[in-house]
Amino acid sequence: MAETTDTAKLTIKGKTYDLPVYSPTAGPDVLDIRKLYAQADVFTYDPGFTSTAACDSTITFIDGDKGELLHRGYPIDQLASQSHYLEVCYLLLYGELPSAAELEKFESLVTNHTMIHEQMHNFFRGFRRDAHPMATMVGVVGAMSAFYHDSTDINDEHQREVASIRLIAKMPTIAAMAYKYSIGQPFVYPRNDLDYAANFLHMCFAVPAEQYNVNPILARAMDRIFTLHADHEQNASTSTVRLASSSGANPFACIAAGIACLWGPAHGGANQACLEMLKEIGTPDRIPEFIARAKDKNDPYRLMGFGHRVYKNFDPRATVMKQSADEVLDLMGVENNPILQVAKELERQALADPYFAEKKLFPNVDFYSGIILEAMGFPTSMFTPVFALARTVGWISQWKEQLADPQLKIGRPRQLYLGSTPRDYVDIENR
Repeated sequence: MAETTDTAKLTIKGKTYDLPVYSPTAGPDVLDIRKLYAQADVFTYDPGFTSTAACDSTITFIDGDKGELLHRGYPIDQLASQSHYLEVCYLLLYGELPSAAELEKFESLVTNHTMIHEQMHNFFRGFRRDAHPMATMVGVVGAMSAFYHDSTDINDEHQREVASIRLIAKMPTIAAMAYKYSIGQPFVYPRNDLDYAANFLHMCFAVPAEQYNVNPILARAMDRIFTLHADHEQNASTSTVRLASSSGANPFACIAAGIACLWGPAHGGANQACLEMLKEIGTPDRIPEFIARAKDKNDPYRLMGFGHRVYKNFDPRATVMKQSADEVLDLMGVENNPILQVAKELERQALADPYFAEKKLFPNVDFYSGIILEAMGFPTSMFTPVFALARTVGWISQWKEQLADPQLKIGRPRQLYLGSTPRDYVDIENR
């Protein structure tokens, strides 16, 4: 825990209380209110927890005003352009960049855990063919605790480590199987000769009838999508994982809870919503109409994929993602895809419009990742599963950090009660 650097005084009904103030290594100071209820018999009120720090962490830092995202101190643009996903996984899990030997050992460990228990294939077949892949993933990941009993004891450090590797290794396999099942194609087993991103693409797009070779440009773009979504501090799904973990739930249940939260369109579904918006626009000639609606204060319509709740300047992930989007679109072409034609023209017009610059409504990571996944051939229903796959390492890192925290308590938010005061039960004939 950080050292107290100052004291704030809070006066309630004539009585003053001293509240410790902590200074982090980066970001605003934090007011410690943990004893406020016991001392003053009051709660704080903060819907959405927008001004509340529920934990201390050393993993990820975001400065929304500066457009800054750091993993263990390393800027995300450097990691996305110079590193790769499994190296970032190591960094998030263990706190430092690995040596060459450490990275080789870690990559080998993940690669050798990519297969799932064969009986789990039957679990997939219990879903309807038209089930959303996220519904399948929530169920299958939660069910992993029924198959891997040797890594559910959260008090055993070795079991925690085994569960961490298993989840990172098997999530691409589970996501790819959910996709294959939804389109009626046979499951494709993982291949240990391919890297993490290439293996995922192979499991998604290979078929037994013919050879499928993963294009290195697409594999690199997918790796960047994974890297740029690996962790994002205490967002809704990460907070969900931490809250579930605080009860002592097993790791597979905690990650399944995170996937369920990520499914929401306001969180992980943003890139899917962006592509649906592009489909709604339909053709480039209709773009001015939708831009005009977005600028109209009396119209609730908003352009999806522009701006960000946290980043008030620009999304630092978007710059790297735009580079990948350009590379993928150059490779795949946009001539025969009207959605991608709309996306490119919308990006051009929005960036040239002073309104968007003044409001700092720049294309964000969801805009570009949606374009890339569309160009690769993924249906929109797979966008959030890809996000869940990438975010798994962030959830696990936060989960491990929380379990090692000596201050760990079960999460129990308070409320501002506005319901009825005590009243007596009335028999039904007298109501």
